Amino acid sequence: MKFSVNHPILFVIVGAIIAVVLAQSVYFLLKACRRAKELGISSATVKATVSSAALFTVAPAVSILVGVVVLSKSLGIALPWLRLSVIGSITYENVAAQNALTAAGLSGSETITDPSVFVTVLWVMTIGIAAGLILVPFLTKRIQTGMLKMGMKDKKWGEIFNNAMFLGMISAFLGYVFCDVGLVAKGETRGLIPVCVMVVSALVMAVCGLSAKKFRIRWLEDYALPLSLVIGMASAIPFTNLLG
Repeated sequence: MKFSVNHPILFVIVGAIIAVVLAQSVYFLLKACRRAKELGISSATVKATVSSAALFTVAPAVSILVGVVVLSKSLGIALPWLRLSVIGSITYENVAAQNALTAAGLSGSETITDPSVFVTVLWVMTIGIAAGLILVPFLTKRIQTGMLKMGMKDKKWGEIFNNAMFLGMISAFLGYVFCDVGLVAKGETRGLIPVCVMVVSALVMAVCGLSAKKFRIRWLEDYALPLSLVIGMASAIPFTNLLG
């Protein structure tokens, strides 16, 4: 049987896994509704809460859809759909997949035809994100307790530590953005494309944040991320044509 990244059996497997996750979601939603009734919360309040939550779930869903589209060229639709629908992050999954493809001598614009490469990419995307599931039960309480104690002893240093952890996480992704900037010295300007795209995305995010705060547009806060992603990706087209 010839391997295909969009083989029907992959959609059957992925569909079954996602169906289980959806069943869990429905189960806990029903339990939450029953518990709200026991607590005397009105049905109107429950319906309003469910409707509001469903509406604002669309925002991150757009970001996930963008990630699926980006990865579908090389990985097909089934694998990105699974990785970004269950436990995943668009920032991590894209970087992990691109690194695995590069190690295999492929680019994100090439469709995988070798099943061994497909499995390798799958493992790289899965093992890295699964580490959090393993570490969180054992380390989260200790880390959180330590940070709370630090904040109680010295609030200033507690804030500095929190900000340092966040900046450390951001720096890991910034390294991926700036890794090819050195090519400019060799006369190749394509290394500036990710930087330009990042600047456009950052500007869109800043405009959305300031507009939401100034004009009190609540929905704009939720849609700032997908807007910055989509507009940033769209800006990559003219930047690529300009910088090559």
